[in-house]
Amino acid sequence: MTPADAALIAALPGLAFQAVLVFARLGAAVLLLPGLGEQEIPATIRLALGLGLLALLLPALAPALPPAPEASAEALRMIAQEVMIGLWLGGLARILALAMAMAGQAVATLIGLQGVLVTDPSLGAQATALGRAFALLTAVLVLSGGLYAIALRALVESYAVLPAGAPLPLGLAAENVAAAGAASLELALRLAAPFVIAAVVLNIALGLLARLAPQVQTFFIAIPGQILAGLALLALLAPPLVATYAEALRAGLGTLPGAR
Repeated sequence: MTPADAALIAALPGLAFQAVLVFARLGAAVLLLPGLGEQEIPATIRLALGLGLLALLLPALAPALPPAPEASAEALRMIAQEVMIGLWLGGLARILALAMAMAGQAVATLIGLQGVLVTDPSLGAQATALGRAFALLTAVLVLSGGLYAIALRALVESYAVLPAGAPLPLGLAAENVAAAGAASLELALRLAAPFVIAAVVLNIALGLLARLAPQVQTFFIAIPGQILAGLALLALLAPPLVATYAEALRAGLGTLPGAR
């Protein structure tokens, strides 16, 4: 055995620990990142994606990674910490991406389609068909528009903000989650605002009709009219709505820790 082979064998335990450390953060984040971590994607593909990122990034990140600790408890603590950081970063991106699904839920309720329910794997519960369609549209936009690259770059650059082995600042993490939730809700309300206005106008018109012509069965007119008018408005506003959401999501992903 040559000295080089002996040195390589001696370094293998440290390299293995560093690989596990990097995969803990990358793998946990990939489970939640929009577009890449969708529940419809088989687990084997997501695992292969995480391993591919590990093979690509480990040589560049290895010089800044800590060596393997002597105590196994310390090693487990560091790995668990990296998993928490990965889930935090992926969760921030996922919260921002939920705005479209929330807007779809609101729109479905406003136009009278709240009774059409389907299973939503990402939420683990029943959701309206329109909300589910909007959620799938988010994945399409992320993958086709290259927005996943922004999230992946933020994930890689996060090692400069939160070095491997450093404790996660829980106060800052909680503030970022709250800010992401507020931004996501604000965007969802902004996307659904035209339908809120249309629903108010329609209900006022139906109320006036009921007062002026009590003999007219406004209930039987309102339901199909609400659905038809809502679908027509959705078809009219779909292009600017999608464009607005794509730009807002791009800007939101650019505020992730590491991307700033």
